[in-house]
Amino acid sequence: MERLGWSFVAKARESFDPGFYTLAEQSALCLESRQPNAPEALLLRGHALHNMHGFKEAEPLARELVAKRGLPADFGLLGDVLMEQGQLNEAVEAYQTMLDLKPDLHAYARAAHVRWLKGDLEGAVELMQVAASASSPQTPEPSAWVHTRLAALQFQAGAIQEAEQTCAAALELQRNYAPALLLRGRIRLSKGKAAEALEPLRRAATLNPLAEYQWLLAEALYEAGRADEALAVEKQLREHGADSDPRTFALFLATRGESPGVAVAFAEHELSHRADVFTHDALAWSLSATGKMAEAQREMQLALADGTVDARLFFHATIIAAKSGYREEARRWLHKAQKSIHGLLPSEAKQLQFAALELERDSVADRSNSSRPQTFSTAGN
Repeated sequence: MERLGWSFVAKARESFDPGFYTLAEQSALCLESRQPNAPEALLLRGHALHNMHGFKEAEPLARELVAKRGLPADFGLLGDVLMEQGQLNEAVEAYQTMLDLKPDLHAYARAAHVRWLKGDLEGAVELMQVAASASSPQTPEPSAWVHTRLAALQFQAGAIQEAEQTCAAALELQRNYAPALLLRGRIRLSKGKAAEALEPLRRAATLNPLAEYQWLLAEALYEAGRADEALAVEKQLREHGADSDPRTFALFLATRGESPGVAVAFAEHELSHRADVFTHDALAWSLSATGKMAEAQREMQLALADGTVDARLFFHATIIAAKSGYREEARRWLHKAQKSIHGLLPSEAKQLQFAALELERDSVADRSNSSRPQTFSTAGN
């Protein structure tokens, strides 16, 4: 029964069908009915719940595992569910214990991810390279996953050529690996090669029709001059995005300026169980679309608190600060966003460029006003 459950997990990772995680959870429950509180059942069920975004439900299972058994995988699960709930410092402790117990691909990859979240992008790339070097063609899916994560970090750092090569390595390990196809399309789109981006993006969205995949495909279609196809993809996104990925769907609505109140509702619901930096960012961006700038500014500060190096975070911080009247702060975030503009979608990059022009006009106006001679009214004298 345990082997069957993990087979369902493997199938879910390969097919991107979350229904297999439900089957994995049922396998764990069946195992637990025969052996109450069996660690094997707790780990399997906790892993399934984590992948179904049941982070709060998985946390007590992970804590029980750590207290009773304390294997590397137990600490890995605990770190995962804590990280997703925004408890990053405690997650770091769990990951460090995992790494101390068994320094392998899984531990190195988690440590690299935390380094990125904590603002150490260079260190994250280095550790993810260690994780990739520990991978094996005998386990193609985990190996493809870690190479794709490395490529994504390299892309964030602006090492575009290295990212392309690492992405190609991921696809050699697993030919139709949707995350690697998505990243290949994103890299091509960032280089202005929208037509070349369409083939991998179409394949990726077919394999894994999440909101993120459909949004990126629609952006590429617009850039390639295929607006009718883009609208059809966006129609599918609007129909299914709320179910497949509410957080990304909220970002999409806010970016497009559509139904901002709905975007806020989705982001707030996500935050109730997933309080990481990217959910705070989604709520901040959605609130800014409704004009609630004081609330948006507070949420954006929470999103930026750990120093995560991410183009979209910097873009949102720029716009929110500018709309809130904090122009100097907006210029500081604009500088960071412009350095990583390759990581933005084309529509986001255009918004950022428009904001840069607005800030420059404001700066010129401020300089002009400050250089004028002072005049004093004599009225009433």
